[in-house]
Amino acid sequence: MKEPLSRRRFLRVSSAAAWAAGTFPLSVRSTPRPPRGPYRGTYAFFSKVVPQMNWRDLAKSAKAAGFGGIDLTVRRGGHVMPQRAAEDLPKAVAAIRAEGLAVPMITTELTSAEHPTAVPIISTASELAIPYMKPGYYRYKFIDVRKELEEASNQFRGVVELAEKYRVQVGFHNDDSFVGSQTWDIARVMDTLDAKWAGYYYDLENATIVGGDEGWRIAASLAMPRLKMVGAKDFHWQKTETKGWLAKGCPIGQGMCNYKKFLPMLAEADFHGPISLHMEYSIPGVSDDEGIALSREKDDEVMAAAKQNLDTLKALVREAYEGA
Repeated sequence: MKEPLSRRRFLRVSSAAAWAAGTFPLSVRSTPRPPRGPYRGTYAFFSKVVPQMNWRDLAKSAKAAGFGGIDLTVRRGGHVMPQRAAEDLPKAVAAIRAEGLAVPMITTELTSAEHPTAVPIISTASELAIPYMKPGYYRYKFIDVRKELEEASNQFRGVVELAEKYRVQVGFHNDDSFVGSQTWDIARVMDTLDAKWAGYYYDLENATIVGGDEGWRIAASLAMPRLKMVGAKDFHWQKTETKGWLAKGCPIGQGMCNYKKFLPMLAEADFHGPISLHMEYSIPGVSDDEGIALSREKDDEVMAAAKQNLDTLKALVREAYEGA
């Protein structure tokens, strides 16, 4: 039986509560933080979806859509062929910068520092003052996952050491089909590397696909202290007759990604690195399931969709960073 609450005890408890409410710091009282100010980073257009565009048209179209920079593909089928990085990357960057846009990051396929294109790509990016790069992906073979993770970690370490030599920062992308999709599996090697040069390229869609509602928050919390770049896209689950449930891409704000919770985490962390906009969904008659334009004639329609996605993203970021 609980002891009856006497009048004297009630007054004593009430007085203590009133004193605590008046003396505890505002943060303890759960008072909302004031806005930190606007996002100062670069909204970058991921060039994957319009591979037919030349460099100058790419920059002009992205600028007209409201982007501040290009996340430039330097890989097979990309805007710069890896084997021609030393010759073509400077030309591509010059064309983009001539239109007033930045190149804050490049997307590569590099998984080993020993690959013949590794030094040309990274050293050229350094000469051009491109601050960030995304490496390639490592696959699990599901034979001995511990050994496979160790091998991938050693290769990733080599890429980071090479990038550090040339003063380029590396962001590890959590793709849902590869090593690092569960962000904490790559964290063991990440924690041994210099945070100035090695960090995370966090993708909310992929983290949500892999981890669900709570999993993405755990992964984001793990990545936040050494976050380099952010990939922005959205999806929903769709049940198909032949393949069961599939993750289907969709425009930002129309899917399951909780940007309302994620973006305030970025603001709280004072993140101002590049946010790269992806569009991995089909527009009927315009783009395929990866969002890639079906022909050069469809590029303008893809860019119109990119502008709509960017406008939505900017509004969400403003709300998170500025409270407006």
